[in-house]
This record gives sequence, C-alpha cells and structure tokens, in this order.
Amino acid sequence: MEKFIDNLPAMDLMRSEKMTFVQLIIPVESAHRAISYLGELGLLQFRDLNADKSPFQRTFVNQVKRCAEMSRKLRFFRDQISKAGLLSSVHPVLQPDVELEELEIQLAEHEHELIEMNSNSDRLQHSYNELLEFKIVLQKASGFLVSSNSRAVPEERELDENVYSNDDYGDSVSLLEQDIRPGPSDQSGLSFVSGIICKSKALRFERMLFRATRGNMLFNQASADEQIMDPLSTEMVEKTVFVVFFSGLQAKTKILKICEAFGANCYPVPEDITKQRQITREVSSRLAELEATLDAGIRHRNKALTSVGFHLAKWMNMVRREKAVYDTLNMLNFDVTKKCLVGEGWCPIFAKTKIQEALQRATFDSNSQVGIIFHVMDAIESPPTYFRTNRFTMLQDIKKPILLFTLVLLFHFFCGDVWGLGSWNLLVAGALILIARESKLSAQKLGSFMEMLFGGRYVLLLMSLFSIYCGLIYNEFFSVPFHIFGGSAYKCRDTACSEAYTIGLIKYRDPYPFGVDPSWRGSRSELPFLNSLKMKMSILLGVAQMNLGILLSYFNARFFSSSIDIRYQFVPQVIFLNSLFGYLSLLIVIKWCTGSQADLYHVMIYMFLSPTDDLDHFVAFGSNRSSMDALSKTFYFEEASYGGTVRFQGRAYGMLGTSEMDLDVEPDSARQHHEEFNFSEVFVHQMIHSIEFVLGAVSNTASYLRLWALSLAHSELSTVFYEKVLLLAWGYDNFVIRLIGLAVFAFATAFILLMMETLSAFLHALRLHWVEYQNKFYYGDGYKFKPFSFASITEDED
Repeated sequence: MEKFIDNLPAMDLMRSEKMTFVQLIIPVESAHRAISYLGELGLLQFRDLNADKSPFQRTFVNQVKRCAEMSRKLRFFRDQISKAGLLSSVHPVLQPDVELEELEIQLAEHEHELIEMNSNSDRLQHSYNELLEFKIVLQKASGFLVSSNSRAVPEERELDENVYSNDDYGDSVSLLEQDIRPGPSDQSGLSFVSGIICKSKALRFERMLFRATRGNMLFNQASADEQIMDPLSTEMVEKTVFVVFFSGLQAKTKILKICEAFGANCYPVPEDITKQRQITREVSSRLAELEATLDAGIRHRNKALTSVGFHLAKWMNMVRREKAVYDTLNMLNFDVTKKCLVGEGWCPIFAKTKIQEALQRATFDSNSQVGIIFHVMDAIESPPTYFRTNRFTMLQDIKKPILLFTLVLLFHFFCGDVWGLGSWNLLVAGALILIARESKLSAQKLGSFMEMLFGGRYVLLLMSLFSIYCGLIYNEFFSVPFHIFGGSAYKCRDTACSEAYTIGLIKYRDPYPFGVDPSWRGSRSELPFLNSLKMKMSILLGVAQMNLGILLSYFNARFFSSSIDIRYQFVPQVIFLNSLFGYLSLLIVIKWCTGSQADLYHVMIYMFLSPTDDLDHFVAFGSNRSSMDALSKTFYFEEASYGGTVRFQGRAYGMLGTSEMDLDVEPDSARQHHEEFNFSEVFVHQMIHSIEFVLGAVSNTASYLRLWALSLAHSELSTVFYEKVLLLAWGYDNFVIRLIGLAVFAFATAFILLMMETLSAFLHALRLHWVEYQNKFYYGDGYKFKPFSFASITEDED
C-alpha cells in the first residue's frame, strides 16, 4: 500500500505549492523596472517592511500622489465620455507607448482644454435657455397685455378700492405715475411684471403674491407648450408663464422679491405690439445663432473626447500599473548606503527560476552596473497558501474543491425526489445556457444575483444531473411514478380486486431493476416504506462520508510525516466511528439482504444497556460484543493522548546565525517552527479534541438524518402541488379553471420548488459538507497567497 501511494503522480490539485521566503536587494536605478517585471510575472508576494509608517511618510509618496491625480483626470475624461454618449476604445492589454511624465503633461493639456470647452458651452447654453424662456414669455404674455387694455379702467378702480380700504397701506401704497409706462397704461396707472416659473410652484407663488399685496394684484398664467431646460438647474421641467398686474412701487418691490425667492425668471415685455414683434424676431435670430454655435462646440468637444477615448483604456491601465509599482516600492526599505532597496516576500519554489530571470532582464534593460541579489531566507511566520480558487486555506492541506462532488451528492438526496426528472430539466437547461455563453457573460458586468448564478453554473449543472439521477432512484416525475424500466414486480392476486396497490398483491417476478417499484405509489405502506428507505440511506451516506473525511486526515498526517496523528488520532477515530455507526450501517445492509424483521433501535440501545443479554430472534446481529471491545479500545486510544502533534514532529532547534545573510537555508526549513513543548497544554488540547470527536460522531450522524426529513417533506410538498392544484383544476370541465390551475402549478414549481427549495436544500447540503464532513480533516487556518500582479488590478483601485 505504501509503495502504491508513493508511486502515485504528484497531486497538484490536491495540495498547495511549497513556498519559500526570499530577499531581494535591488539597486535604485533598476528598482522600478524590476518591480514592473515582477508584476507582470505575478508570483511574488511582498512583505510590508514599512508597516510602522503612515502612507505620507513613505519614500515614493509623491509619485503615488501624481498617479492618483492622473487617475482623477482619467476618471473625469471617462465621465465626460459617458455623459456625451460616446464609446471609448478598449485596449487594456497594449503596452503604453508614452512615459509617465509625458502622459502627465498630455492629461493636463486635455483637461484644461476640456474644462474650457465645458465652460464656454455652459455659458452659451445658459444664454440660449434664457432667450428661449424670453421667447415663450413674449408669446404667452402678449395675449394678456392685449386683453388687459380693454379692462384697464375697471381694474384700476377695483385696485384703488382695495388699496384705500386697507388702512395699513393707505399711506405707503401709491398709484404709479402716468409717465412710468407709455401706451395704454399711461391712462390706467397700472404696472405689470412678466416672467416664467416652474409649474409645480405656480399655485404657491400665486398665493404668496395675493397675501403680500393684500389682494391688490391680478395674476394671469399660461402653461408652456413643452418642457424646457431651466437656465440655473439645467434640468428639463414644465414651466408656466405669468403676468402680474399691480399698482404701487411698494407692491412692485414685494413682487420682485417673491419672484426671486421662488426662482422665477422675470423678463421685460413691452406693451406695444409692434415692439413685441420686433423683439420676438431679434430673439429668434439670436436663438438660431446660439444653436449653430452650440452645435459647432459640441462637435468640437466630441472630437476631442473621441481622441481621448481612443487611448483612455490604455492610459488608465498604465496609471494603475504605475501606482501599483510605487505602492509596492513603498513596501521596500533602503539599505544603509541609500543606494539599494531591500525587499522580502514569499514565492512558490517552482517560481524561483522565473523570478531570477525577470530580475536579470530588469538589470540588463535598466543598464545597471550592479545586479539584483536574490537569495532564500528562513522565516518564522507561516507561509501563505497558493490556491487560486481557495479562500479558506491551510498550508498544503488537502484541497476541498477537488471533492466537490460530495456536496452535490448530498444535494440530490435532498431534492432528487422532489421534482425528479421534471422541473430539474429546466435547471439543467438554464445551467447549460450559462455555460454556453460563458465567454460572453464573463466579459460583462453582471448584477449581484446574476453574478452569483453565473459563478455557480457548474455547481448548478452537477446538482441538476445528480437530482435527475436520484429522481430515477425514487421513480418520480413531478411526484408521479413511471414504468420506464418495465412493469411492477407485483400483481393482483384476485382478479376481482379493484386496487392493485392496496390489497391482494403478490410478487410474481424479479424486483424492479432500478429504483423504487411504482406499485408503492398510492399504497397504504408508501409513507412507512419511503420513511424507512430514506432514513437508512441517510445513515449509510453519512457514515460513508465521515469515513472519507477521516481517511483524508490520514493522507494529511502521512504527508506531514506525523506517525503520532496516524496512531493516536486516525486509528482511534476509525475504530470508534465504525464500531458504533459502521456497525449500524452493517446491520442496515444485512436487514435489507435477509428481510429480517429485527428492530434496529432495540439492537443499538440494548447493545449499551444490556450487552450480555440474549438477543433471541435478533441472533443474526449478535456481533455486538466485538463492537463493544472495539469501543473500549477507542476510549483507551482517544484518552491516552500522546504529547505531540503533527505540526511539530521531527523539528529540531538550530544555531542562530550572526547576521541575516547566514539564514540562507533550504526552502523547507521555513516550515521548522521552534516552539517549547508544554505537556499540560497538549494534553488539554487532545482531551478536548477527543471529547469533541466522540460527541460529534453522534451529533454528526444525527445531522445526516436531515437528508431523510427534508427529502420526505419536499416530496410531500410536490405531491400536494400536483394533486391538490393541477389534478384538482383539471377535474373541472372549464377552460378558465384549468388555466388558473396550470398557472398556479407553474408558479409553485418555478418559485417555490426550483428557487426556494433549491436554496434551502443547498444550504443544508453545504452545512453537512462544511461541518460534518470537513471537520474530520480540514483545518483552514492559513492565509491566501496574494502576489503582486498586474492581472489582479481592477478598476476599483483607480
């Protein structure tokens, strides 16, 4: 067995890469290029040697600020391009063709030009909006002024009565002089203010005017024909043109202040119709000129933005890379001569050659007279774990995603009997669509829900296929059995019996070849039979998976050369688990094969309460004595904890060097942590671990019974939807009722069974996989390997 295992190929997918701690001594003139080449390689994780310094106290803080300022300008260009509705070219993989200093000058010039164009455009647009409002006021207010001339004298008399009936205003409010306005108002003594206001404020505006003037005004309004842009807010709003007739200077002052408070724009409108027409023509001409000027400015601005957008992605990528380089350089320290930078970090052992080649290229390309020193060092801290797809890792622990099929295996026991071959075909189709469009969807920015589905597309496919397989085992298609593998093994004994699945059944041929016999469907024994079947299958599956987890712990202990963990942890755990629950699994299989009527509850309970009693008709299960012997050995092994653990076996103390240069040792020496042995601490730890495993073996096995409970509950739910909704509606000879029943059944299938129940079953399966299974072998107390890599830089770091 040992020879067979040793001859197995290297399992790169099973364990993380071996890591080594390295030190770099880089001349200043080649530091930038060296870090850039290492970023392209993406295989070295730097340590921050300046963790005690704030970001503003580091060496290259000015360069980082320059990159941040350039990022701000590039974001400004991107927002302007998006606002203009233009598309920027995507060239993220192209190498930059300009230096950082030259790019900084170009960005400053483009920003100054764009800001100036935006300022001119805003000023012209403001003038255009004001003239447009003036034109609308001229068109709408002219009608009010024409009709007011005929009512001038009665209105003046009414205003005079209102004015002099108020004692508070008798002294202060006086009529306008005759020479204030020419034309008809010379005779009436009335004045007016015309303007435009947002339609939503018109009612409150009128009330405020009425209260401020004590009713001594006439308010006329007319809505604009279309939405116009407000000159101040630059938003498209509905507006109303108003003309307020009043008498007195004090009333005019109040009205103008109210207009200013409500954001109303006032425009002078002459009473003479000829002057109105002349001003209207001048305004229209001015509007046409401004419109042409604005169009020319927009074309020029779009041309400049298009030119910037062609290089925008490349420039943003360059600035991100430069900022990342200087951030990494800030993690390095100067040596005592201030001529070299010293860096430390982790890298995989296989990457040492690639890193050295990249450093040699950097030395050659920068024309440096001094080479970069690269050597391996010893490290006390634990190395990172190099798993690209693993977020919770431990150094060289067995990689849990390699056994992901166990998760979907548990899932299909939850859900396979719910929809069987029916609704799960829909989920298979959905998963296949996501996989077929993988390249297209991966390049898009998806929403949170869609991104979650896309990330789990392969898991969805596997869960669907496994559930269809389990649907065949349970022989259910939307809770309906089918005879895909032939007829039932039972037939009616009496030709007069009307129900061949309730009474009078006899077995007349071999058992159903695959899955549950369809004759169980609808019988009085259906629920007890399926209860017993699913409960026993849950126990068998749980014990098998827990044994698999313990077996993986053996491979972990063997990999770390820990015979102590094998003898005093792996062996006792196997004996304990299988002497109790392995024995129970054996009884289940024997009962299935022999057709025994023995009560397994009685056997397991009295194995502990009365181990010496005669089992009588349970004699086929009389091997409990040997299991008790094994059980006693288990407690002996578990509690006789040996003072040592896997992580410290075979490690020795070594003489410390006189300097850091003397620490250049073999890569594996980084794993040799020197910690003082403490018997009481190790004993307590092992005792807690032993008690935890003994109690956990019982609770974990009981947790697997949720496979039976949820599977049965989901099956009943599916049956209710089929019989009480679909069949009940189909029993009516009414098209509308049938359509409603079909819609309710489809809704229940899609949203309750396919979505809610799928999520519930997945969470339960994940819990069994994470707790009951992985706690046997998986520790996950490491940290992820995060190398300095340009490929990992995202837009969020701008």
